[in-house]
Amino acid sequence: MLKRGAEDTLCLMETRRGRESFDHPFPLVSLRRVSRFYRPDRPALFDVSLDIWRGEFVYVTGASGAGKSTFLRVLHLAEPPDTGALFVNGHDVADLRRGAISVLRCSMGVVFQDFRLVDDLSAAGNVALPLEVRGASSAEIERRVEEALERVGMGGRGAEPAGGLSGGEQQRVAIARALVGDPEIILADEPTGSLDAFSANVVLDMLEGVSRRGTTIVLATHDRMLIAARPHRVVALEGGRLIGMSSTGGETTARSGAAV
Repeated sequence: MLKRGAEDTLCLMETRRGRESFDHPFPLVSLRRVSRFYRPDRPALFDVSLDIWRGEFVYVTGASGAGKSTFLRVLHLAEPPDTGALFVNGHDVADLRRGAISVLRCSMGVVFQDFRLVDDLSAAGNVALPLEVRGASSAEIERRVEEALERVGMGGRGAEPAGGLSGGEQQRVAIARALVGDPEIILADEPTGSLDAFSANVVLDMLEGVSRRGTTIVLATHDRMLIAARPHRVVALEGGRLIGMSSTGGETTARSGAAV
C-alpha cells in the first residue's frame, strides 16, 4: 500500500510521464471486449472495444440507459470490467494494485451534470478538494486553485459560497475542480444537461479550449443538437453495445467486438 507522500509523488510523475508521451503510438485508453453486468440478463456494457487517443474530444451518445454513465465509470476505474481488458496509459488495469489504480486516477478529472459541489464551501474550497486529498502543500493548493478558477472565468470569485452561485457558475467551478490536478483526461457526464443554452455553450467553449491544450475530453450526452453544432468524434451506445462511431458527428456502424 502506498503512503500518502509517495502516492502524491507518483501522481505527479504519472501525469508528467503521460504529458511527455503525447505522441506515443499507444492510445491513452484502450478497451478490449469490455463488458459490465449489473444483472446477468441485462449488460450495462457488452463487448465494447474502443481506443481513445491523447488530445481527442469524444462524445459518447445514446438514450437513457444506453450505458454512457457506466462507460465513464469504467474509464474512471471506479468499476472494473466483468470481462475484457482495460488499458490506461499503457497499463493493464487488471494487473494493478489498489494504490497504483489511485495513482492512475490522479491523471483524470470528472465533471458531473449535477455539479456535486459542497454548498457550504467556497468556490475555491471546492476546487481545492482534490489537491487536499493528495496532500499537496498549502502554497501549491492556493496557486493551482487560483489558476484553475482563472481558466474558467471565475478569477477573483473564489471566496464566494458555492451554494450561492448560478447553475452555470457552479458548473464552471466543477470544471475548475476537474482541471486543478492537470489531468490527462476529463470525463464529463452530461455536463450541460441542467444548463440553459447560453451556459451550455460557455461550458462547451471551456472544454474545447482545454482539449486544444492537449487534454483528452470524453463527454457523455444525449443532446443531438449539441453534437451537430460542435462536431467531434462520436461513439454511439445502445443497450450497452457500441453501435456506431464517426469522426465528425455523423454515424457509421461499427462491430462492437472490434476496436475503433
